[in-house]
Amino acid sequence: MKAKEVRAARAEAGAGEERPALDEADRALIEALQDDLAAVPRPFAPVAARCGLSEEEVLARIRRLLGAGVIRRFGATLKHYEVGLVANAMVVWRVEPERLEEVGTRLASFPAVSHCYARATTPEWPYNLYTMIHGRDRRECVRTAEEMAAAAGVKEYQLLFTVRELKKEKLRYQVQRPGEVGGEG
Repeated sequence: MKAKEVRAARAEAGAGEERPALDEADRALIEALQDDLAAVPRPFAPVAARCGLSEEEVLARIRRLLGAGVIRRFGATLKHYEVGLVANAMVVWRVEPERLEEVGTRLASFPAVSHCYARATTPEWPYNLYTMIHGRDRRECVRTAEEMAAAAGVKEYQLLFTVRELKKEKLRYQVQRPGEVGGEG
């Protein structure tokens, strides 16, 4: 599925459309798509076989789920250490609440940012915006954070460099079925 197809599916679905009801085939497809796609000329054919659907039906369902925002995107997972991005830091930002959306959007636009989250503050910890940045070394991360701070007009921030990676796994989402009780995550 090409990026252009993803954008077209979202546009076709229209903004603000309610989340579609998921049937068992949708649930099976969503669970299957969380595994790696096979590196074959038709990567959705094995998914279709696993789900008991035709390849055309899988693609149509994917388009519908993308358009409705149930599936966010498809993309390769890069092993950043393997390509020379060996430094990373969580940058914590103290942003005025009325500027949180504006600053978050601005910081998230930087290519070095992989994650950007707003969080609640506490009396002991005044930082309310978090970005994860990646670079070839610590100096590059520091320079990136300085550029980000200048672009967003934020003066209070800290870089928390990764000391050691303890766990990094792809999260598998469990698709809730009708009648199941579950919390928000």
